[in-house]
Amino acid sequence: MTEPLSLERDVKRAIDLLDSLQKSGDVPAQKLAALQKVLQSDFFQAVREVYEHVYETVDISGSPEIRANATAKATVAAFAASEGHAHPRVVELPKTEEGLGFNVMGGSEQNSPIYISRIIPNGVADRQGGLKRGDQLLSVSGTNVEGESHEFAVELLKQAVGSVKLVVRYTPKVLDDMESRFEQQRIARRRNQQGGGSGVPSTGGGSQGGTLPRPMNP
Repeated sequence: MTEPLSLERDVKRAIDLLDSLQKSGDVPAQKLAALQKVLQSDFFQAVREVYEHVYETVDISGSPEIRANATAKATVAAFAASEGHAHPRVVELPKTEEGLGFNVMGGSEQNSPIYISRIIPNGVADRQGGLKRGDQLLSVSGTNVEGESHEFAVELLKQAVGSVKLVVRYTPKVLDDMESRFEQQRIARRRNQQGGGSGVPSTGGGSQGGTLPRPMNP
C-alpha cells in the first residue's frame, strides 16, 4: 500500500531553498521573501491540505501526471466556489464509540446545504478542535455531499471506520439564515395546526415536516 500524499516536506525544502537564495544575493531578496511568505501562510497550508485530500480520493485512472492535473483542477474549483466566503479546510476526526461529537442539519430535501449546527461540549470534535458551528460540510472521506440529502451525509459519517476526513467551509451567516427560515416554518405550521389545519404537512410527513432542523450526532 502506497503512502498517502504529503507535500509538507517539499514545501519545507522550497522554503529553505528560498532562504539560501536570499543569503546568496544572486536574486532580489524582496521577491524571494514575498514568495517565502506565501509558502508559510495559513492560506497556502489550507490549499495544500485540500490538494492532498483530493489527490487521495479523486476517482481518476492514468499516470501520476493525469491524476495531479485532475487534482489541481478540483482544488482550484473548490476554492473558486468559496469566493466571498472562508476557504475550504480539511478536518480529520477519530471515529470512536462515542461518535464524532457534532450535529448536522440541512440537506437537499430542505433545499439547503448541510451544516455543522452544534459542537457537543467535551465531545470528539470539541476536544480535537478544527471544526466549528457554522461549517458547511462539503465532503466526507472523499465523497462530495454538496446537493445531497441529510440522510446521505449522516450515513457516510456513520459508516466511517477509524477516522473521518471532512472538507468544510466556514459560512456561519448562511446557517443563521437557514435556522431563522426553519423557525419561521415551524411557527407557521404550529399556527396552522392550532387553527384546524389547511393542508400543510404534519411534522411526521412531507419534506418540510419532521425533517426541518433534524440535527443528528453521527
